[in-house]
Amino acid sequence: MILAVHDRVHIYSSPDLLDWRFESEFGNGIGAHGGVWECPDLFELKVTGSDISRWVMFVSINPGGPDGGSATQYFTGEFDGHKFVPDNTNEKWVDSGRDNYAGVTWSNVPESDGRRLFIGWMSNWDYATVVPTAVWRSATTVPRELSLFTKGKEYSLLSNPVQELVSLRKNVYKPFREPQKYSGEMEIITDSISLMQCEMIIEFSMIESESDSIGIILENNLNEQLVIGFAGNQKKIFVDRTKAGRSAFSEKFAGISSSEYEAGDSLKFRILMDASSSELFVDNGKLVMTNIVFPTESYTKLKAFSNSEATLKNVVFYSLKSIWQK
Repeated sequence: MILAVHDRVHIYSSPDLLDWRFESEFGNGIGAHGGVWECPDLFELKVTGSDISRWVMFVSINPGGPDGGSATQYFTGEFDGHKFVPDNTNEKWVDSGRDNYAGVTWSNVPESDGRRLFIGWMSNWDYATVVPTAVWRSATTVPRELSLFTKGKEYSLLSNPVQELVSLRKNVYKPFREPQKYSGEMEIITDSISLMQCEMIIEFSMIESESDSIGIILENNLNEQLVIGFAGNQKKIFVDRTKAGRSAFSEKFAGISSSEYEAGDSLKFRILMDASSSELFVDNGKLVMTNIVFPTESYTKLKAFSNSEATLKNVVFYSLKSIWQK
């Protein structure tokens, strides 16, 4: 058993789940300590493309997230049943957006399935009690499959929507067949796909791009905009919701969440949009950013933007079936 204890965790063992023995402590002077540690999880995970496994520890923290408020840090390392020894003492973040917290993984996936699945609370204690919703208060992220990949000499988390979500796809639409060169802003025709209930895959070629800033804008008739992009000069993926819609309910809501990222020859965004949320998966889950959003009206227009010549390599839209029970 792993138990959160203020700003660290304790690990216990028991032969019968009645009598417990203290095994070890982790977290004193390690990781982020801007707030209380809670919702810990400890599990073994394989490294993609190898026979190597590492142990992974999740610990949610509030406040103290990289962009304010709630967030979940993780550590990779070794665990012998008694003590967790981290590969390094620097925290990493399960999700670099503002709104994925307190998530833990499934403990009852059959061994024959083999996947480690995760779901998180899609909000932030900075404003969770005052968001402008009715009937419901907060939601969860889509379920995600977790794995590890090697990044230099470190192990990092891969996070992707579970394969079962493909069954929600209805219509597919590709606005063009060949790569499109553009500069400034270019509207992407979405046909009959609703931007407020869709999956979009947008891939930029970074070989020909000279842009310091590249990405997409979701916009409505009130000129409210949700901006998702890559700032090449800063090497950061960002989600800007400063003008995305309603935010007066909390001075802590509007803002820009960002995370350092090293782009390769291409940059792929997979985005799951819903009525009040965006879940961004970059380059097959190497970086994830979840952000809730409250546009006054639905977003109906999509634009690609760049501050110099850029190339849209591929764009695919899927409309999604609703799971909301009315």
